[in-house]
Amino acid sequence: MVSRTYTVAFEGIEARLVEVQCAIAPGLPAFSVVGLPDKAVSEARERVRAALNALAIALPSKRITVNLSPADLPKEGSHFDLPIALALLAALDILPKDEVEGTLALGELSLDGTLVPVIGALPAALTAATEDRVLLCPKACGAEAAWVEAATVIAPASLSEAIRHFNGQSPLSPATAGIVAPSVHSRDLSEVKGQERAKRALEIAAAGRHHLLLVGAPGSGKSMLVKRLPGLLPPLTAKEALDTSMIHSLAGLLTEGGISRERPFMEPHHTASMAAIVGGGKGAKPGQISLAHNGVLFLDELPEYARAVLETLRQPIETGDVVVARANAHVRYPCRFMLVAAANPCKCGHMADPARACARVPHCGEDYLGRISGPLMDRFDLRVDVPPVSFQDLDLPASGESSAVVAARVAAARMRQAERYDGLDDVTVNADAEGALLERFANPDAAGRALLLKAADRFGLSARGYHRVLRVARTIADLAQSDGVLECHVAEALSFRLPATA
Repeated sequence: MVSRTYTVAFEGIEARLVEVQCAIAPGLPAFSVVGLPDKAVSEARERVRAALNALAIALPSKRITVNLSPADLPKEGSHFDLPIALALLAALDILPKDEVEGTLALGELSLDGTLVPVIGALPAALTAATEDRVLLCPKACGAEAAWVEAATVIAPASLSEAIRHFNGQSPLSPATAGIVAPSVHSRDLSEVKGQERAKRALEIAAAGRHHLLLVGAPGSGKSMLVKRLPGLLPPLTAKEALDTSMIHSLAGLLTEGGISRERPFMEPHHTASMAAIVGGGKGAKPGQISLAHNGVLFLDELPEYARAVLETLRQPIETGDVVVARANAHVRYPCRFMLVAAANPCKCGHMADPARACARVPHCGEDYLGRISGPLMDRFDLRVDVPPVSFQDLDLPASGESSAVVAARVAAARMRQAERYDGLDDVTVNADAEGALLERFANPDAAGRALLLKAADRFGLSARGYHRVLRVARTIADLAQSDGVLECHVAEALSFRLPATA
């Protein structure tokens, strides 16, 4: 007689259903796990054996075989411990077979039978809801998995609690969703003195999710400005929060089951590898661009990143997803992020100051920014020169609009875009619009079109650059609460399209 329960194997953010079969047959005593398990899954038999011994449950002197079906699907991770233990207990008639068969379980077992939290509870809950099964997971993962309201989540703290639940001795109540973590922004835009043009660029970028490049001397405030960007962005919608949390769940970044409505803000160091940025490594884990899905990817000191790493960003920027292809894995992750980058104008950083610049000016600037390829540079919608702030301006009291005031305008602009693109799954903001949508909603008036055509001819804009100007102009019009794109909106969009050092 074969007992069954179910678990999942992760392929990107997709949790594929795995049937865990257990058979006990006469023969030499053995405990085998088959079905393409990795080292962590193969070691599950020792953890299961020790956990059962801690509960005074002895394994019979027979041949125990656990099969993970489909057998050709790679199985990775320690979350197979709990389903293997449940299938084994059902085969021993300690647990009711029908109850165990209607369960999807995941969790790691410690040697004393305590359930250890694992990654991926949220996508596993989605699969459980789709398959109409009860999800059984460690107590620490219950609040996270319970965000999927369509799934019933049972979260015991130990294997003994799970056994008492199945036997009806101490039934457990379904887990409840964790608390939405509040957004706390301690940095305010009003604290930044000067840099009005850069502040305006931040507002436009936040309103339309446009890619932004800041170029300026060291200490001019580039990083300080970008660190205030999260305070301008609207909170994640319910769907966006779930999509983003799915990726963070696989990366083990969700704490205590809390799902945040704050947009992610990832800032990897410039020494980060290609696998860290794009995704990869063992099991093809999500990279920084996927962790920044629906949020911001901030690359400080952009020219210092490895050229190969920067070039890998070009395709994800256009498509909004990335395929991580390895010899033993081929997975797709969403990565619809806003790229914000900062760079010095040259290696010494003082190209604009004759008194401090090196002897290689202007060639040092051309060589330094030349590390950023033309195709990647063409993907930045906004390019801003950030000049140094004088000491006299630093002595002045703080002025300018607060983050709350700017965020209100950004939220209003985002609302207009949401209404405009309602019903379109792949288009939520102006940065996503293309083709017929762009012609329909971002078509400027006669004066604006004449100005755009003249500038495109004068500065040699590519087709991509031409369309990105239209998208930015549409966002500027949304910030101005204008139904149409006017000449002034096109002019401002063009002013941000020129090279930052021009």
